[in-house]
Amino acid sequence: MQAFDGPEALAAALGQELGVGGWITVDQAMIDRFAEATGDRQWIHVDPERAARESPYGTTVAHGYLTLSLVPQFIAELRRLDGLRLSLNYGLDRVRFPAPVLAGARLRGRVRLAAATPVPPRGLRVTYGVTVEIEGQERPACLADAVVLHHW
Repeated sequence: MQAFDGPEALAAALGQELGVGGWITVDQAMIDRFAEATGDRQWIHVDPERAARESPYGTTVAHGYLTLSLVPQFIAELRRLDGLRLSLNYGLDRVRFPAPVLAGARLRGRVRLAAATPVPPRGLRVTYGVTVEIEGQERPACLADAVVLHHW
């Protein structure tokens, strides 16, 4: 984990990869909890028997937004912001889901500091380029540019 003690230190890492995190298993229980929380209960996500019969994947798949919801966790795992007062999600500039996440798959985040814009007096608007990798797969599950406003 990299530690940064202020906006200047974080901005100095512009263009660098912050690292690659540990694996997270996306099991059926996680998919079911996400479906319940969001109301998105399509059979492709929550009905393993039907998915085994009718899905081209032979099993259920995680919601794309479930994968996307893991992005802040992947970022936080790889960097520490010492002295930070608060962070706010600012938005997303780009999101793609190149490959499905099958139930039971393991994911991890590869994070780089793609952009950093000062926000006076002691803030920094940061774009983290996140690639969500699937263990054993060539294509990633998700590519996202997550924008976060940090205030020291």
